[in-house]
Amino acid sequence: MHKTELVDAVASAANLSKEEAHEAVTTILDEITNALSRNEPVNLVGFGSFSCRARAERSGRNPVTGAVITIAASTGVGFKPGKALKDALNN
Repeated sequence: MHKTELVDAVASAANLSKEEAHEAVTTILDEITNALSRNEPVNLVGFGSFSCRARAERSGRNPVTGAVITIAASTGVGFKPGKALKDALNN
């Protein structure tokens, strides 16, 4: 599902115009992004939780030349599905 399909589904389910649904979906995604950028976890009960995960600096190899390179430390996003989501996928 793409964002436009999600907007259409929200508009249909909530009886909103596509513009209102687009604004709602965009606002939700922006707030999740803002919370994660502040290193705050986002818990959506029944759906799952998003959290920041630190990746340490490590060495790797350039696949073309075989030279050893250093891969910089970074922060990624982790997602842990909630029980309701797991149950929905396994039924």
